Amino acid sequence: MSGRRQWLKRGLAVLAAMLVLPTTLFLLSAWIGSSIPRNSDWIEADQGVEIFVGENGIHTEIAMPVTTDIIDWRGQFPIGDIAAPARPYTHVSVSWGERAFFLETPTWADLNPAVAARALFGGEGVLHVAWYVRPAPSDDFRPMRISREQYAALTREITVQLAKEEARSVYPGYSQHDVFYDARGTYHLGNTCNQWTSDRLAAAEIGTGLWTPLAGGVMKWVPPVGED
Repeated sequence: MSGRRQWLKRGLAVLAAMLVLPTTLFLLSAWIGSSIPRNSDWIEADQGVEIFVGENGIHTEIAMPVTTDIIDWRGQFPIGDIAAPARPYTHVSVSWGERAFFLETPTWADLNPAVAARALFGGEGVLHVAWYVRPAPSDDFRPMRISREQYAALTREITVQLAKEEARSVYPGYSQHDVFYDARGTYHLGNTCNQWTSDRLAAAEIGTGLWTPLAGGVMKWVPPVGED
C-alpha cells in the first residue's frame, strides 16, 4: 500500500506541475509582453478629445463622448437598442469579447467552466456597448486626452469591428443601459478582450503594450488619475 501511495503522490505532483507551469509561463509572458511598448513616444494631447479606459480587474473598455464633430455614436449604436434610452447619456463605452462567455456570464456566479474553456480555444466575437451619464474619473476608469487625429483613427478602428449590418444580431445587455452586437474577430487565449483594447489604442497611435492579455497590462500604460 505504501508503494501505491508513493506513486499516487508522484502522479498528483506531476499533474499539479502540468497545471501550474503553463499558468506561470502565461503570466510571465503577459508581464513581459505588456511591458514592451507600442507608440512609445506618445504623450497626452494638450487639446483634443478626452476618452476613458476602464477595467474591472478582468476586462477593459474604451469610453468616449456620445457625440463630437468627428462622430455621433448613436449612428453606429442606436440608442433604442437599450432598455432605458431616455437618460441624458454623455459617454458610450465599447469593449470586445467572446460571444457565449459574455452572454452567458452576466456575473461571476454564473461562470460555466465549459463556456470559459471553449472561449480560450476559439469563439466568435461580440461588442459590448454600455452608455454612461457623466462618468467620474477613478483609478479603474481613467481619463486620457488624445488628439483629434488619434480620436478619428480610434473611431474608425472601432466601427470596422462591427459585423456587417445584414449579418448583425443585437443581444440584450446585463442592465438597462448596455447591449451586445455581433462583431468581427475570433476570441482565443492569444487574442483576448484586453488585447483587443490595446490593439485599438495602438492602431490610433496611442501608447500601449505589445501583448496585453490581462487588464493590468492595458492599464499600466494609462496615466493614473491625478498624475501630471
